[in-house]
Amino acid sequence: MAVLHLNKESFEKVTGQTANPVLIDFWATWCGPCRSLTPELEKLADACPDLIVGKVNVEEPENIQLAASMGVNTIPAMFFYRNGKLEKELVGFMTAAELKNKLGL
Repeated sequence: MAVLHLNKESFEKVTGQTANPVLIDFWATWCGPCRSLTPELEKLADACPDLIVGKVNVEEPENIQLAASMGVNTIPAMFFYRNGKLEKELVGFMTAAELKNKLGL
């Protein structure tokens, strides 16, 4: 599945569904580790077809409040949802294999 680009509305819709696990990455274009994480998230999405992977750009004005409400202070910040509930929070660059392991996928 392709990596989705989310805003507040689509974030709430995707994280509220319960059929698939969801991994959301909060990122910015100026962040080197964030840019390095993108291809790893794409690999993870390809390796785990049931996983929904989304990205929220914290530089976009409509996403600033969403990032603040999630307590995002450092990026990349990832939030993993299973059965519609937040299960894990991860910070920093990780490879697709590391993410798969940490998330139990």
